[in-house]
Amino acid sequence: MNAEFFAAIADIEKEKGIPQTYMLEKIEQALLAALRKDYPLQQDCARVVLDPVEKTVDMFMQQVVVEEVEDPVTQLSVEEAGKIKPGAVVGDFINEPVDTTKFGRIAAQAAKQVIIQGIREAERNIVFDEFTSKEHEILTGVVSRIDSRTGGVSIQIGGGNEHTEAMLSSGERIPTEPLRDGDRIKVYVIEVKKTTRGPQILISRTHPGLVKKLFELEVPEITEGIVEIKSIAREAGNRTKIAVLSNDPDVEPIGACVGSKGARVNTIVNELGGEKIDIVRYSEDPTEYIASALAPSEVIEVLMSEDGKSSRVIVPDNQLSLAIGKEGQNVRLAARLTGFKIDIKSESQADAE
Repeated sequence: MNAEFFAAIADIEKEKGIPQTYMLEKIEQALLAALRKDYPLQQDCARVVLDPVEKTVDMFMQQVVVEEVEDPVTQLSVEEAGKIKPGAVVGDFINEPVDTTKFGRIAAQAAKQVIIQGIREAERNIVFDEFTSKEHEILTGVVSRIDSRTGGVSIQIGGGNEHTEAMLSSGERIPTEPLRDGDRIKVYVIEVKKTTRGPQILISRTHPGLVKKLFELEVPEITEGIVEIKSIAREAGNRTKIAVLSNDPDVEPIGACVGSKGARVNTIVNELGGEKIDIVRYSEDPTEYIASALAPSEVIEVLMSEDGKSSRVIVPDNQLSLAIGKEGQNVRLAARLTGFKIDIKSESQADAE
């Protein structure tokens, strides 16, 4: 029976990845709790020893041999000890084996609960450790359930017995994206938290980090460090602006991100459900950077304020609405991308002023 017991613990390690040392510790705690529950007056004497090498499980009541007994529960006189262990001397420990077949139902149930809880706790720790290393990365999951009331989506990450559920809240969904059960989607891992109910994996489809990681997957020059993403401004489902810089004069950063016939950027656009992506050139010169960020609009002049925090941009009369964008989206994203306030005027408005 002991051999089967230790074999079962080894199987748990293989199937669930829970270390044998951890399980043995939990089982020892469980048996000790059960032993103390069945022998309440001898709690301080209860001992449990599990030996995986010898494949033995020993449960006993331990008393120490003393010259003068002060506590008859934990101590034995030399005379009494000699009846059990001939030649016993002061300081020896006398172990009296416990008949485990006489364990009460309540005690056995308590032990079982401790073991089950130990397995659950270990599984949660494994999930937490696994996904903590994947923070700020992209994972692929399958839509398993959609809450019609809240709009939240349960995403199954992994497969078989190793899968984990993560919740994509309504606020982290792309508003224009219809999702159905069984859809395979990529999600960005914002954070992994430890809670009383286990690891909580916070994922998103609206985070700018998703766009950044998608470009890293599609553009080798970014992975290699030749092209660098300097900033991203995003309104998920509608439009994203991304500023890029090349660290190699022979590599054109926008062309690298767009790809041959737009293949690279189109893959990302399709993944994001048709979201428009403007790729612009980053510059250390604020005037050049702001002019670039307002693409696809043309820019005549960029005037920086004295404090260097805001700018006035002059565009051709026929480009004003394009520069501002629908409901101000283009200039709003450009401001977030560059970090400067942007006030746009048409050429005739600027002349009049």
